[in-house]
Amino acid sequence: MKASEIPAFVDAVIKAGCDICAVGHEMYVLGDVEEMIAAEDELRRIDEEYGDRDFLKLEIVAYLRSIGRYLDPGSPATHWSENTRTHH
Repeated sequence: MKASEIPAFVDAVIKAGCDICAVGHEMYVLGDVEEMIAAEDELRRIDEEYGDRDFLKLEIVAYLRSIGRYLDPGSPATHWSENTRTHH
């Protein structure tokens, strides 16, 4: 995966039905377990299409934070949509 593909990767995960978001500044999750199980085949296809992305983890986190899809540990928010930033 290339850094330039991060927005498309995030969009693909969202379209697969997963609520991808950053957690803090160093990690991200694709969604909750139920979402990931329901989207298992599509997530496998996305993984094959985009390939290895481990080395881009911090860039993916930064992108997710830039579009408001993040939760900070200790925050009163329970879902990224509760952030006060404007979301895409």
